[in-house]
Amino acid sequence: MASSLIHRGLFNFPFTVLVAFFGSFVSDWIYYLIGRLNGKYFLAKRPKLNAKVKPVTDFFLHHKMQILFSYRFLYGFRILIPIVIGMSGLRPLQYLFYSTVTGLLWATAVSTTGYWIGRLLDLKVQSFEDNILFIILGFGSLGFLIGYVIKHVAMKKMHVD
Repeated sequence: MASSLIHRGLFNFPFTVLVAFFGSFVSDWIYYLIGRLNGKYFLAKRPKLNAKVKPVTDFFLHHKMQILFSYRFLYGFRILIPIVIGMSGLRPLQYLFYSTVTGLLWATAVSTTGYWIGRLLDLKVQSFEDNILFIILGFGSLGFLIGYVIKHVAMKKMHVD
């Protein structure tokens, strides 16, 4: 929402991009480290869960470069993919490179989109305050819809029911 108010001068574009980047970067690294340090041990004790994660891991290993450059845009997988990447054995310095590059691309794309939507619709702070419930429900619904579609397509490609 901050990016849609940049055109009003309430937020600075580079600062908004950096804050968005930092938030996603930290969360991705937490999940990557969970997968790297504890993922295989955790799954070894849970064979049913391991059976569900295996197709995702195989899919990652088969499409490694595509996923490393696009996982931030795959809503619905933002937690699972960094965990799988951590379990895959990808070295931290390699992940640092990919997470930095894709994080900056993602933050820039999202902030730019928000800026243009805010400018096009001439959004004001009052618009957000008056409609906050609808905004939250709308973004939540959109996120669930995108996540559902992506999950459905990915599961079909991985041949998982």
